[in-house]
Amino acid sequence: MARNLYGPGVRMGNWNEDAYLEEERMKDFLEKRDLGRLLIQRNRALKKNLLKQMQLSVSEDGYVHFGDKVMLVNPDHPPVEEVGVYQDGDVSLCMTPDEINAQLTDELEVPCGLSAAKSKVPVARNTFTILSNSVGRDTSGQVLRYGQDFRLAITGGLENRMLYLTSDHRTLLKSSKRSWLQEVNLVDEVSHLNCWQAAFLDPQLRLEYEGFPVRANEKLVIYHRHTNRALVAHRHLFLRTYFGKEIEVAAHTHLDSHRAEKPKNYWMLVTGNPRDSSSTMLDLPRPPAEDTSAVEQAMGLNTQ
Repeated sequence: MARNLYGPGVRMGNWNEDAYLEEERMKDFLEKRDLGRLLIQRNRALKKNLLKQMQLSVSEDGYVHFGDKVMLVNPDHPPVEEVGVYQDGDVSLCMTPDEINAQLTDELEVPCGLSAAKSKVPVARNTFTILSNSVGRDTSGQVLRYGQDFRLAITGGLENRMLYLTSDHRTLLKSSKRSWLQEVNLVDEVSHLNCWQAAFLDPQLRLEYEGFPVRANEKLVIYHRHTNRALVAHRHLFLRTYFGKEIEVAAHTHLDSHRAEKPKNYWMLVTGNPRDSSSTMLDLPRPPAEDTSAVEQAMGLNTQ
């Protein structure tokens, strides 16, 4: 059997051309490394910005205000209709840039995707700022009320750019990836498409609570002003994202037999923990008056 006796040091063929080509590759590599354009450098920079630890606003009066930094959390609820794999626990709304486009540019591409992840730590990708819809009027510090228009903005760790939660009617070319319902994403343009409203959880008391202040860390329904569709987290539909497997977020109102929104449409505007700036109010233990599990167990009731 013939054997290749030539080593890498033997000059044969277009050896001079190969040497110059290797030299050019090394120069190109060093230039990109000095400019921070290598894929691994962009990957680290993007994750550093999106996973930057944030501090949520602390609500002193128990209400949500314009200018507050909050997390949008879909609280844990048992599966009722869904079959198969199901994401349990509290999930928070997160920005999810496209994995390929994120490594080709230093800026966040718009529209930017959204998903929900099982994370209670406030970071740049899940911390939103509540902004007013009023133009030319300073509303910072004013209480957000049920039925009042507001915007949800996020920076994603970039101080010079702000993206807004937006949605629009479903079309044949534009819909959510898994459920094919109305899509929700982030854009950098202010318009009527990124206006939302908070609705009281109980539909029978919704009209009575119109204009009342929105309490922080309590369940509510968030409706899109233009399409009248509620924000929803589909815990049984998974997406392959830049940060792993996460669940789909869309705009669709799921109603039960009583014409009330289902738990997948429930959200909480979570504020910061006054005792620890790196945690949220969800990390605080429940008051004894609200924690009834011990009483139910003593009475022999089923707590499942």
